[in-house]
This record gives sequence, structure tokens and C-alpha cells, in this order.
Amino acid sequence: MSRLAGQRIVLGISAGIAAYKSAVLARLLKKAGAEVRVVMTEGAQAFITPLTLQALTGEEVRTSLLDPRAEAGMGHIELAKWADIVLIAPATADLMARLAAGMADDLLTTVCLATRARCLLAPAMNQAMWSHPASQHNAATLVEMGWQQLGPDAGEQACGDVGGGRMLEPEDIIKALEAALSGHFPAPGALPLDATPEHDNHAPTPDAFMPAGGETHAGALAGHHVVITAGPTREAIDPVRYLSNHSSGKMGFALASAARDMGARVTLIAGPVTLATPEGITRINVICAVEMLEAVNAALPDCDIFIGCAAVADYRLADIAEHKLKKVPGSAALTLNLIENPDIIASVTDRECPPFTVGFAAETRELARHAHDKLVRKRLDLIVANDVAAPGLGFGADDNAAVLYHLEPDQPEVPVTSHTLSPRAKQDLASAILVYMLPLYHGHQPMRSPVCS
Repeated sequence: MSRLAGQRIVLGISAGIAAYKSAVLARLLKKAGAEVRVVMTEGAQAFITPLTLQALTGEEVRTSLLDPRAEAGMGHIELAKWADIVLIAPATADLMARLAAGMADDLLTTVCLATRARCLLAPAMNQAMWSHPASQHNAATLVEMGWQQLGPDAGEQACGDVGGGRMLEPEDIIKALEAALSGHFPAPGALPLDATPEHDNHAPTPDAFMPAGGETHAGALAGHHVVITAGPTREAIDPVRYLSNHSSGKMGFALASAARDMGARVTLIAGPVTLATPEGITRINVICAVEMLEAVNAALPDCDIFIGCAAVADYRLADIAEHKLKKVPGSAALTLNLIENPDIIASVTDRECPPFTVGFAAETRELARHAHDKLVRKRLDLIVANDVAAPGLGFGADDNAAVLYHLEPDQPEVPVTSHTLSPRAKQDLASAILVYMLPLYHGHQPMRSPVCS
């Protein structure tokens, strides 16, 4: 049986071309066993008629705050109290702006302001509108207020543009809604009126945010820019040879996809790998460590979270040979003069106002000791340590395992083993890492210097 069975859902529909999908969504909600009552904005009725939604739900569709018959019994308050869930799909840029401002100038926004139900929205707008700082600010504000954001998706849009901002397909919204009912998101309004949400003072216990069955927190990173490095670097010896390592980039690409699925704007800085670019992600290709550092520096000004997953070569040639080095007859050895490469992740944390920074430690022995050393030495907020000597895990493999470490603010000398993640597919591992990171990241924000705020 679906988790939606018996749930009382107010389906809000605002004025976007994606409103036609709401008819399918209403049908799927009813099919899952939910009770559905539809509230439409005035503009939504230009795209789909109330009669269509009434036929699909079997319930009268509400369209006006100033309906004398409904408001004789304070209908908007009764509707707000009736709902277990308020789901807005599509949620236009205008509606999100009004919700973020706390406006109550029509029936839908009034119900949202009056309800203590779980609130979710599925953004739908042109890619330029979605990427605009105002829209990103409003999305982030709504997430902070307790709204869960579903999507948006990326791809071709009705206007012909291509990019982020497409409303999720109704089937995907149903899946996300069922995932939300698994208990990993607290319902907005679940606290007493005089209570202060826990995240206002300090980060919740990270274990409370761990996903079940690979589920992720859709929208949890909406409005945030995540920069991720992935893959190896190649340090040229001559025109045909180079120094490198076995990194395939799979873990970094999985993290990029997971961050995108949580609503983040993602910049993926990739070394030389053969992986396809995940949809909806900005990819920057580099070859060597110096190029990767330049790309990172260019992406940092508006970066909120930096994840250094790349296996950056520690050394490069002091002088790259102009022509192919030839084997000298009778010579038993070749000496290469190596110099240290720039430490990319240390250069990020050395900034006056660094982003929340996650590092990786790929080790073959003494995992905890080396991870703790790197965590402290590079002033990381979180480190993901994995044993690359374990058979079938790590470099080149599709599966991986990890131990996550971070420091307590009041005990910086004591390492805290945050969580051990057992072997699993790298995509599932990436989701688990980011979900664990969320409360640490939100707890990091109040501690930032006023100069950085």
C-alpha cells in the first residue's frame, strides 16, 4: 500500500504552463489512495479548468478567497486545518516570491500561511528565471521556513530554452512525496508555537538525517552553489607521457548528481575522465593540478560548499620535456626532477571566508590516523575516508565504503567518527554523504565570522 493512502492533500496549482501536468498528478494521488482537494490561483485557470480537476478528484475545486459561501464557515482556515500535506505543483516564480514574503493575498497563499501541515512545492519556470538570484534566494528562504522542494528538473522547456526549471514529472513527484513521508523530514509546524526549531541554535544530530533505502532530501540544497572536483590530474613528463593515478571520477560525478538532486546549482571540475556529464550540471574540464586550481579559484566567489573529491597529483615535473624523452642505451635508470603541486583544498580553507569544505582521504593503511591528520591540518569541516586497498572498492570500482570524520567545535583535538558507511553503490554513498553533511553545514553557518556573512 502506498504511503499516500489516507493522506489529506491540498493540491495547489499556480499559473504556469506545467499546470497541465497537475491533472495527471491529481489522478495519481487519488490512485494512491489520498484524499485530494484542489486550490487554484486565478492565473492557473487560464491553463487548466477547475472542472477538469473536479472530475479527477471528485471534490469541488476552490479558486477564490472571497467566496461568500465557503468563507461563511471560514473556509480557508478549515482547509488549512484539514490538510495533512500541502503540495503546490507547479509553483511559479511569482508564487514562490509571495510565499517567501509571507503574503496571503489569495486563497492558496492564505492556506499556506494558516496551515501546520507538511508543505512541499515543485518549482516550474523558465531556466533564466530559475537561475536568477531572486528566485534562488526565495527557494532557499522557503527551505529554511520548512518547505520541502521537489526538483526542479532540467531539460528542454516549453519556450524552447534548455536548462533547469522544468517541473518534475507527476510520477517523480509521487515518488518524492512518498519518500518525504518516510519520516526523514520534520513536518513544518510540528513544533509547539512557543518552541524554537532546533536548527536555529545548533545543528541537529546528523544520524537523524541519514536516508533510508537511498532516499535523498530533494530541495535541501536549493539556492546553494556546490563546487566539486573529481577524477585524477595528469602531470606531463613529455608530449606523450604523464604522471597520474587510478581515479575514475565516479565518486565525484555521483556527488555532483546527488547535490543536483537536492536542488543545488553544481559546478563539476573534472580531470581527464571518460564519464558523461550529468544532466543539469556545469562541467569544467581540466588536465593538470595547476589548471584545476585555476578553475576552483574562478568558481569560489559564490561557492557555498566545496567538495574536493579529485585525486590531485602531489607532484609535477619541474621542467616538461619539449620532445619525447628517448631511452638512453645502457642507462639503467631515469631520474625525474619533481616539484610539489599546489594544495588545492588547503588553498580553499586558507581563504578569509572559506566555504563549507569537504575533503577526501584515500588510504591504504591507518585510515583513522591519516584522515584525522588531514582533517586538522587542512582545517576541513568534514572528511570522507576510504580504504582504497579493499578489494572491489575505491578507485575504478562502482562501489565504495567510507568513514566520515569531523571535529567538535569545542574539542578540536578530538576526532569524531560521525558515521561508517558500509559498501554500496557510489551513487547511494554520495547521497548518504550529503545527507550526513546537511546538519553540519547548517550548523556551520551561524559560526561564520560577521565579515563572511
